[in-house]
Amino acid sequence: MIVLPRRMVSRLTLIGALAGAALTAGCGQTDVMSSLGLEPPVPNAFMVTTQQPLVIPPNLNNIPPPQPGVPRPQDVSPELRAEETLVPQIALSGTAGQDSAGQRALVAAAGPPPPANLDQELEQQAEKDRPGQGVMSWLLFWQTTPPPGIVVDPAREERRLQEDAALGRPPTYGQTPIIQPKTQSLF
Repeated sequence: MIVLPRRMVSRLTLIGALAGAALTAGCGQTDVMSSLGLEPPVPNAFMVTTQQPLVIPPNLNNIPPPQPGVPRPQDVSPELRAEETLVPQIALSGTAGQDSAGQRALVAAAGPPPPANLDQELEQQAEKDRPGQGVMSWLLFWQTTPPPGIVVDPAREERRLQEDAALGRPPTYGQTPIIQPKTQSLF
């Protein structure tokens, strides 16, 4: 049996622990440096929000007292920001009421508003541009596709419900009769 000095055993233990930590850190999704805490974590860019800058009021005598927990008047909620991104008219028309001259000039420079029936016009144009059914499409897709879903046989279902009611069973008892689709053959 080999007896090692205490100092050597502690060094071997330390080296083994560091090697084990490096090996287990290599098994994860992150790199070794961040796993060992040698690299600071990077903040999530999607979780960072910005605050509006502070505004110096024109008259320092009329400053309202601070109210903890109350949102600042210049802050815009994330919901309103998302709405402004999706619908630019909300951002252009301020909450104060009338649009400014600059806002009206910007809207006028954008051009005339789209016609009211733009969707119908686009659909008609797409219908015109759609290619017709060729010979190969006719040969490959000669059978119509049945509509999705299962069709319940109404006469048999009514009879089943009446029998279940007469026997005192719940309406969920038994199988619901369905109309079996016809199998399509080649001819």
